[in-house]
Amino acid sequence: MITVTEKAKSKIIELRQQDGLNDNHNIRVAVEGGGCSGLMYDLKFDAAVQPQDQVFEDKGIKILVDKKSLLYLLGTELDFSDGLNGKGFQFINPNATRTCGCGESFAV
Repeated sequence: MITVTEKAKSKIIELRQQDGLNDNHNIRVAVEGGGCSGLMYDLKFDAAVQPQDQVFEDKGIKILVDKKSLLYLLGTELDFSDGLNGKGFQFINPNATRTCGCGESFAV
C-alpha cells in the first residue's frame, strides 16, 4: 500500500485546483531509471486508470501505480515539505537502501 500524509493531501488538492482539474484526476506514482542513485520517482496527475495499474486510496486521495513500479514502492508514504531545507513532495520509502542528496533518486 502507498499512503499520503495530511500535508501531501492538502498540497495535492491545492495543485489540482490550481490546474483546473477535477477529482477524477488521480495521482500517478512511478519509478523510472535515472538520477544519481539509479532510480527516480515520477509523480503526476492522471485521469486514466490503466489495466496494469494498482489503485490505492488514502485520506480520499487515489494513487495509481503500475505493477513494475509497485515492487519498488510498497509501503511508501508520500509527504510534502515546505521547509527551508527543501520544498516539494518527498517519498518515505522503506525499500530504498540509499538516496541521493536531493532526495529525488534512490537505490534498492
